[in-house]
Amino acid sequence: MTDRVHAMRVFIRVVDTNSFSRAAESLGMPRATVSTTIQQLEALLGVQLLARTTRRLNLTAEGAACYERCVRILADIDDLESGFHGREDRLRGRLRIEMPDTVATSLVVPALPDFHARYPHIELSIGVSNRAVDLVGEGVDCSVQLGELPDSGLIARRLGSFEHVTCATPAYLEAHGTPKTLDDLAHHVAVNCVSIRTGRPCDFDFEVDGEAVAVKMAGFVQVTDEHAYLACGLQGLGLIQPPRIAALPYLRSGELREVLPQWKSMPMNVSVAFVKTRQAAPRVSAFVDWLAELFERTQEMDDTLTRLFRTARRPAAASSASARPVQPVPATRDSREEDTHEDEETTSES
Repeated sequence: MTDRVHAMRVFIRVVDTNSFSRAAESLGMPRATVSTTIQQLEALLGVQLLARTTRRLNLTAEGAACYERCVRILADIDDLESGFHGREDRLRGRLRIEMPDTVATSLVVPALPDFHARYPHIELSIGVSNRAVDLVGEGVDCSVQLGELPDSGLIARRLGSFEHVTCATPAYLEAHGTPKTLDDLAHHVAVNCVSIRTGRPCDFDFEVDGEAVAVKMAGFVQVTDEHAYLACGLQGLGLIQPPRIAALPYLRSGELREVLPQWKSMPMNVSVAFVKTRQAAPRVSAFVDWLAELFERTQEMDDTLTRLFRTARRPAAASSASARPVQPVPATRDSREEDTHEDEETTSES
């Protein structure tokens, strides 16, 4: 039994690293031993698990099915063993997590040293993307998801919400003027972020009298990547509406300036979802609890810093306004009521 469990762990590591050499190095084993272990597992199961070429490894259909089963079996074994250890060693094993780029880079990755200090025996495998994830089919323990969750039979826990901020570079605003009303947006261009789900550019969205208002923006650049979206905005290519948590460092440094602060975007819900059968796994619960604590702590801190930042800028903004007259732009855009379609990826859904 022990040898089979060991063989499954070796197999999973080979697949995860896509290399016999990297798997051997991470496991502290000779490469020849890793190769022999995989061959013995294939002989035991009577199927070929990996298609080997000189350049890469490919899972066979049987290998893909075996991988998902091995992940679940080893998770159950780890949970069984953890129940008989002391409290300090109870949480152990491997977690596969998927999350959007903004959540990973702005929140989770900077806080990972804290998680590791608390749970040193939990190994994290984090996938970063905005794609829809099949938790069951892909053997993922939990995923962080933005917006409304589909009715998929998953267990979901709300973590918080993201506020988007409308902003641009000082150079762009100097050249094109600062919009004072939503109608003024008709005279501006934006960097358009294309929804992965729909393939359409996401409208800018605002909360007006408690209702969501979508504003279509003209522009000459469309991107699908969040980093590229923010980078284009920082190059002065137009207005952008990124999550505030991603834009906050640039707002604080002055590289970006918030516009239309009186019209906030509709908040976008952030949730963590996991499969019902994995609800009781101690390490999953530990990660979800830590993630909820992280969101709460981060949002409290950002709310405080944002209030201080805005308060500090008011005197400077007032002085600048008195020194330089603002030329009003006629409010000609009155057609936003015609925009009745709803984009599944816009934050107005949340």
